[in-house]
Amino acid sequence: MLVYGRNVAKEILEKNEKVEKIYLQTNFEDKKINSLIEKTKCEKIYCQKSQMDKLADGNHQGIILVIKDFIYCNLEDITKKEDAFVVILDHIEDPHNLGAIIRTCEASGVDGIILPKNRSVSVNATVMKTSAGALDYVNIVNVSNLKHTIEQLKKQGFWIVGTDIKNSVDYRKIDYTGKIALVIGSEGFGMSRIIRESCDFIAQIPMYGKINSLNASVASGIMIYEIIRSRGK
Repeated sequence: MLVYGRNVAKEILEKNEKVEKIYLQTNFEDKKINSLIEKTKCEKIYCQKSQMDKLADGNHQGIILVIKDFIYCNLEDITKKEDAFVVILDHIEDPHNLGAIIRTCEASGVDGIILPKNRSVSVNATVMKTSAGALDYVNIVNVSNLKHTIEQLKKQGFWIVGTDIKNSVDYRKIDYTGKIALVIGSEGFGMSRIIRESCDFIAQIPMYGKINSLNASVASGIMIYEIIRSRGK
């Protein structure tokens, strides 16, 4: 996996994580990062800016690291607790949203995040950068079929809470005790029909302005902290 940008690179190098290769823009100057690089034994490749631009899908700031792909965990790892709380992302496509949600989940102590393998953003450089280090402390599961996964969760005693504006109840009036799986829908279409039909409750965040929807990461933050609050934490 390619990660880029000085802050992310510095963070990875300071943690002494395994870096397989480093691409540096010719005449790269950052005393702190260069000092950290000198302590590694990985291969360094100097490139022109135009070459760096082709490698990175974003602002690389003169440095690109090649690291091992993110390691996903198993569903069983996040569902063991009697009051387990997991977040299911129904085809979130924006890596900035995913990174922000990961950060919120880490800060609030959510047990894990479930992502579908298809039609969904995976953990990449932008997600890593946006999560601001939280990615190292959050369990993420990558599943082939969300509906099947929800069925598994229900067998384990989970209540499934979806989020939508239609045919829903105020999010503050739902009982969040026990095992909870919170579903956040995609940015453009919300929850898919088949996932909505699998939910036990549909929660609505009241909207008092003229806009009738919230950014996915904002909505998840409101819902996550209401669930945490209602549990007395």
